[in-house]
Order: sequence, then C-alpha cells, then structure tokens
Amino acid sequence: MNDHYLEIGVRLLIALVIGGMIGLERSYHGRPAGFRTHALVCVASSLLMLVTVYEGQWFAPGKMERVVVDPTRMAQGIMTGIGFLGAGVIMKDGLSVRGLTTAASIWITAAIGILAGIGFYFPAAVTTALTLGTLSMFRWIEARMPSQFYAHHMIRFPSDAPMPEMRFRQLIADHGFSIANLSYRMSGEGKYFEYQMVIRTQEQDNTRRLSETLSKMDSVLEFRISPTGD
Repeated sequence: MNDHYLEIGVRLLIALVIGGMIGLERSYHGRPAGFRTHALVCVASSLLMLVTVYEGQWFAPGKMERVVVDPTRMAQGIMTGIGFLGAGVIMKDGLSVRGLTTAASIWITAAIGILAGIGFYFPAAVTTALTLGTLSMFRWIEARMPSQFYAHHMIRFPSDAPMPEMRFRQLIADHGFSIANLSYRMSGEGKYFEYQMVIRTQEQDNTRRLSETLSKMDSVLEFRISPTGD
C-alpha cells in the first residue's frame, strides 16, 4: 500500500511541475490563464485518472471479485469538461479573436495530466517538450514569417465635410494598405460621418505611419486602428 501512495504522490507532483511549466510561458506573455490555471488543470486531470487507475482500492479486500477498469471513459469526460474551461479564455473584440492559443494550451495540458495520472511518463515528457517548444519557438518563427497584417479601421469626419471616398482610398493606398469591406455610417444624430473597414498590409509599420498622418489632419475628428489576430 505504501508503494501505491508513493506512486500516486509522484504522478501528482509530475503533473504539477508540467502544468506549471506550460503555465509559466502563458503568464510570461500576459495571458489570463497562466501559471496557476495550467498547474491546477494538469493536477486535476492526473487526479481523476488516478481514480480510475486505482479503482481496485475503492473496495475493501474480499468485497468484490473483479474490478473492470476502463480509463478511456474517464479521459473522455475530462477532455469534454476542459472544453468549457478553454472556451472561457477565448475573447472576441470586434474582428479580433484572442485566447485561442491559451485555450489550446489548457486542452493539451489536460491531456498531459492524463498521461501523468496513468504513469505514461515518456509520452508525457515528449509532449511537454513539444508543447513548450511550440509556444516559444513557433512564436519566434511566426514573427519572422511573411504574412499580411489585418486591422479594423474606423475614421470619423464632420457630416458636412467628409473626405470623399476616392481621396480616402488613395490616402490608405499611399500608406501601403488595401481596403476590404468598406462601410459607411452616420452617427451622433447625424453630426458625424464614419468610414469603417478592414485594412491589410505586408508591413506592420505602415500602421504607425498611417496613424501619424491621420492625427495631423484637422478634418479627422476620431479614428481607430485595431489589429486583428490571436
């Protein structure tokens, strides 16, 4: 029995360390689900799997002849429940969706906790290394890969003196952007005229240039450039 207690303690400790390592990466980058969340998710997953693995310990000797163990049923339940936790960190703000990577890290942390709970240490260690590598190294690779930068753009003019659309399109093009989904809006009980759109460019620094130009224009009452992405 003492050997069982030692093994249970080791598995829970391994799950705590692994979850904490993944959570530290998320905390470092300012994500809402960080060190404590990932550590608890991993330990909880490991603990629930231990309930199944040590099912035979639930009953006193001689009280039952055979215990049927099916760890996969518990694993399925854990992963289903983790889906609700992951959904809680996904936030949508306009066209921006944030938290998808953190939700995925919570999900895989739960899977690693299951592996630690059943004592499957080698795949747990490999998966931990791959997860940390993905969250850290892939960020570096992603930042250096050529990609288009998207942003939601709103600009407001007085309703009696809006910038003509062709001139506005030329202004955006001169700063290296192209426009998608341009829409028009009157607001403030007819006092303001707004252009709303999605803009895209190959160079993220174009956003700074466009912002500086708009801030110097007297006809612009207000503008907003909101980057999209995770």
